Amino acid sequence: MTEVAITDAVDTYLQRKAVGDPNGSGAGAYASNAESILRRWADWLDRDHGLTSLFALEVEHMRAYAEELRRKTGRGEYTASTAGTYYAVVRAFLSWCVRGGILADNPAATDRAEAALPTADERPTSDFWTARQRRELERYVRERALDTGRSMHERRSRLREYAMVAVLAHSTVRGSELFRVPDDDRRTGATWDDVDFYTGTIRVLGKSQRLEDVPLPARARTPLRRYRVVLDPPSNDWPLFPTAHAPSIAGRVRSVLRDRGYDDETIESLLEDATATELARERSIAPPAITTEGARSVLRRRCEGAEIDVDGDYLTPRGVRRDRSGASYRQEATASKPTLRASVLEQSIVVPDSQSTVVDAEPVEGDESTETD
Repeated sequence: MTEVAITDAVDTYLQRKAVGDPNGSGAGAYASNAESILRRWADWLDRDHGLTSLFALEVEHMRAYAEELRRKTGRGEYTASTAGTYYAVVRAFLSWCVRGGILADNPAATDRAEAALPTADERPTSDFWTARQRRELERYVRERALDTGRSMHERRSRLREYAMVAVLAHSTVRGSELFRVPDDDRRTGATWDDVDFYTGTIRVLGKSQRLEDVPLPARARTPLRRYRVVLDPPSNDWPLFPTAHAPSIAGRVRSVLRDRGYDDETIESLLEDATATELARERSIAPPAITTEGARSVLRRRCEGAEIDVDGDYLTPRGVRRDRSGASYRQEATASKPTLRASVLEQSIVVPDSQSTVVDAEPVEGDESTETD
């Protein structure tokens, strides 16, 4: 029997699902949402198990995939329901393969494989932080941000921390919607183009895999606006929270400059005369956003500084958020996003040199170098 590559089968499956939608069943939308999930699954099988043939797929591989989803849930990268959705998409694809006579059985539809999936009560203990603990963390990062006598780098870094905590604490935005998820090519981190200070919303890729407009209350907008003034992003595609990981920034700069026609010798010459961060700003090359793990690292250090813990744990991005359902606070984005313009309030902010430290601030020099990013 001729071998069937997993990627080829996925391509055919997605094409079949995307062709037409005569009954309004949503098949086209399903194909779009399922594509990134199935391609990441196929990449994971190839990378971690050296598996590319559909015929070689076994129950143990799907159990290992369920265990991987469980680990990500334990780290706070996914919720149990998101992990279940990802697994269900793969299971549906394999069921299609069975119905089409490509496979004899579905290795995902077995008790042994599904038993490894996370359950709803498997959450990091930091999910249960109290409002008082969240307030303590916010007060700590705010006081750091408003501290005077700091370098511009440190002020910017500290304001980033304050904005990060404020957005997580006062909105229903999730960490995976705000920061970059390395193994998900659709979740590259929110940008300034996603923020609308006029309507007080931020556009994110929700758990549904659809774009959603999420309200940003004033207590989240004000720190974010102050941070934007100091960050002064060269373009609206700049991430809200850029990584401070120098190799990641340099890698992005090299890649973009090559795409723009520069040869390697010229690129290295440019990097000798300026840091990657300076070159990125000068050439308007948006750096990668901080990853979800990098954000957790920032929060871990700030929790340690504020002496806040729960049984030795620290506040994760999910734990910062208020304990409320985001359903009633969100709406699916249906219109194209207008180009972000500084709001009237933001334009009115004037920062005299003698007062610049009041609206500037963020991690100290070298502090961000420990971000796992």
